[in-house]
Amino acid sequence: MSESWLVTGALGCIGAWIVRTLVREGASVTTFDLGDDVSRLRLIMNPDALERVTCVRGDVTDLAGLGRSLDEHEVTHVVHLAALLIPLARADPSRGALVNVVGTTNVFEAVKQRRERIAGLAYASSAAVYDLVDADTATRDESAVGHPTTLYGVHKLANEGTARVYWSEDRLPSIGLRPYIVYGPGRDTGMTAGPTLAMAAAVRGEPYTIAWSSRSTFNYAPDAARAFVDAARAAADGAPVYNISGETMLMSEVVAAIETEVPGAQIGYDDVALPFPEEFATCGFPMPVTPLAQGVRETVELFRSR
Repeated sequence: MSESWLVTGALGCIGAWIVRTLVREGASVTTFDLGDDVSRLRLIMNPDALERVTCVRGDVTDLAGLGRSLDEHEVTHVVHLAALLIPLARADPSRGALVNVVGTTNVFEAVKQRRERIAGLAYASSAAVYDLVDADTATRDESAVGHPTTLYGVHKLANEGTARVYWSEDRLPSIGLRPYIVYGPGRDTGMTAGPTLAMAAAVRGEPYTIAWSSRSTFNYAPDAARAFVDAARAAADGAPVYNISGETMLMSEVVAAIETEVPGAQIGYDDVALPFPEEFATCGFPMPVTPLAQGVRETVELFRSR
């Protein structure tokens, strides 16, 4: 059977790059998203490629609607990204829990009901499952239990538990991936979008101040997309969760990379630490890692071309 993919939250940054990756491979792709803003897809895909994508407006909190889309498009692989990020989950805690926790449970349940056809499930957890107090264990062991300090992080930690229960009770395999600082074209919202917004501002000739300065691990969006696609295709045994590999950099190094590509860029950053460890163990699942200098160069080039 040929592959047919459904990507929830596909209109976001990582989702858009997953769609682009799959279309380039010739796979059938259906997006499942509450919104209808395809601007991120248009940013990174040409019109002919975009025409090959089936876009469905849907809500992961609607189990029946999700199931219909899985059946109508004879889906064989699922990547679940749909979520309310840290600021939105903080602003509306009840809605955040509904989308992030109930929505994820619905995805697992819908896939379980169609396990004869659906061969792979990958879902997005987050580095937000960790707190700064987890720095020592998180750098040594991907399975270390975190102590999240945001509702979003609590939701993601709960989802990792949901995945384990679906494996232990139903033998439904899955792979969860934890992105950290995702950057690249299409990353324009969320608590850690600052570096990409700074690149866009530099291209426009505008000043920009990044709201934090922590040494952090950076994930180039196309690399993260590749990791999710590979995870959904992998023959998972259980419900493992892996940290997405990246380069760990000081914010001063990130700004220097931007200034190399855009001489005279007016980029600053606030002396604020993110509530997460600087880096994590990343030894359990092979993933591509694009050097940050190259990722910044490619991002700036794309912004200039638009």
